[in-house]
Amino acid sequence: MMLKIWLHAILLFYGLFFNADGAFVGIIIGTDVSNLPSPTDIVAILRARQITHVRLFDADPHMLNALSNTGIEVMVSVTNEEVLGIGELPSRAAAWINKNVAAYVPSTNITAIAVGSEVLTSIPHAAPILPSAMSNLYKALVASNLNYQVKVSTPHSMDIISRPFPPSTATFNSSWNSTIIQILQFLRNTKSFYMLNAYPYYEYVKSNGIFPLEYALFRPLPLVKQIVDPNTLFHYSSMFDALVDAAYNSISALNFSGIPIVVTETGWPWFGGANEPDAAVENAETYNNNLIRRVSNDSGPPSQPTIPINTYIYELFNEDKRPGPVSERNWGVVFPNGTSVYDLNLSNSGSLGANSSTVFCIARPGADESSLRDGLNWACGPGQANCAAIQQGQPCYNPNTLQNHASYAYNDYYQRMHNSGGTCDFGGTATLTSDDPSHGSCRFTGSSNSSRGGQLPPAPGPVAPLSGSSRNVVFHFGTVVAVTATLFLLDMNFRFSL
Repeated sequence: MMLKIWLHAILLFYGLFFNADGAFVGIIIGTDVSNLPSPTDIVAILRARQITHVRLFDADPHMLNALSNTGIEVMVSVTNEEVLGIGELPSRAAAWINKNVAAYVPSTNITAIAVGSEVLTSIPHAAPILPSAMSNLYKALVASNLNYQVKVSTPHSMDIISRPFPPSTATFNSSWNSTIIQILQFLRNTKSFYMLNAYPYYEYVKSNGIFPLEYALFRPLPLVKQIVDPNTLFHYSSMFDALVDAAYNSISALNFSGIPIVVTETGWPWFGGANEPDAAVENAETYNNNLIRRVSNDSGPPSQPTIPINTYIYELFNEDKRPGPVSERNWGVVFPNGTSVYDLNLSNSGSLGANSSTVFCIARPGADESSLRDGLNWACGPGQANCAAIQQGQPCYNPNTLQNHASYAYNDYYQRMHNSGGTCDFGGTATLTSDDPSHGSCRFTGSSNSSRGGQLPPAPGPVAPLSGSSRNVVFHFGTVVAVTATLFLLDMNFRFSL
C-alpha cells in the first residue's frame, strides 16, 4: 500500500508539471482501418516520430498494454454507447475505471478520459445524463486515488456554438445551456479542461467563400482581407485561433473563467471527391505543419494569450471504413506500413520555448518569396513592427534581401507581441531559433548584445519594407474594420457547424 501511495505521489508531481516544456501536439489513433497495424507496431511508429501524446477513441486493452513503459501520455475514451449506463449507475462507472484505468497505471501513463464524443449533437437524448456520467467517473477516480493524475472531460463540436464570428459575441446554443452549465461547473471544480473539436476545414468549406483559404491554413492574408473582431479589435491571423476564442467567449458568456481549452480534434483531409477540391495533400501538409508551429509557440488565442493550446491532430491512419464522403476516409498522416502520407514533423511540438529571451523569430529558409513578401508587408504594416532599421542607409538594410528584411521584421513583431498572443508563423514562412541573428552593427530586437539591452522602444508608424518593392505599405485600420464588418454582415445568415 505504501508503495502504491508513493507511486501516485510521483505521478501527481509529474502531472502537475507535464507542460513545463511548452504546449504539445498529440495524435489521434482511430481504429476503423482495414489493415490496422498491431498495437506493438503502432507504438513503434509513435516512438519513431517522437510523438508524446495520443488520444484513443476507446480504451482498448491491447493498445494500453503496448503503451506501457513508453512515457507517452494517453487520453482514453468512454464510447457514446457506454455513456448512458455510466451516467445512470455509479457502480458501472467504478467498474469502467477499474477495468480501463486503474488496471494500467502507473505503467501506462493515462492522464485524461474523454467521456463520449460530441454527445450533445451526436446523441442528444443522452445529453441530460452526460454530467452524471462525468461525475460518476470522477468519484470512481477519487476512490482509486487517481483523480489528481487523470482528468475527466467531454469533447464538444463547434456546432454547439451558435455563431463563432466575431469571437467576442460567440455564445453556446441556448437550448444546451442547462447541460453546459453543469459541465462547466464540473470542469471548474475538478480543475479539468474544456475539450473542443475545431476543424477549420469544415468551417472554410461551409463559408462558401466568405473566408479565404489562406485564413484556414494559417497563411498570411492580404491587407484587404485581414480578419479583425470589430468589438475587441483583436487581429485573427488564423481561423483556428478564432474558433478557440469563440469557445472561450462562449464559456465567459455563462460567467465561467479559468477553464483552459484543449483542442481534442483538428486536422485537414489530404484527398477528397470531385466536389471536395480543397481536400488535397498540399493543403493537409500546410495546415498540419503550420498548426504544429502555431501550437509550439506556447501561446493562446488573442483573448487568452497566456494559455497554450494543447492540440490533437486527427489522425494517425486513414480510417477507410468510415462512411460519408471520400474526404472522411483520408485524414491520416501515416500509412499502415509506417510511411508518411506527407512530410510532417510532430517532434517540433514544444521544442522551442516561445517565452525564452534567447528565442528569435526569423524567416524560414526556402520559404516562398510571394508568401514571404506578404508576411513582411503585414509585419511592417498592421503588425506594427518597427521596420526603421531595414530602411536604406540603416544598420539592418544589408544584406538587401527579402530573407534578411523579413527576418528582422518578423522578430521585431514577435518580441513585442508573443506575450500578448502574437505568434512566429506568418503563414509558415517563419521559424523560431535560439541563435541570435544579429550581425555587424545590426542588432535584432531582444538580442542581449543590443545597445538597448533588449528593451523594446515604442513602435513608430508602419515603415515600408524595401525588399521586392519600393511602394509604401499604408495600413488603413478603418478599412480593415469595415471589411470585417462586411464579413460579419455576410455571416449573419451563416452558421458555423461541423
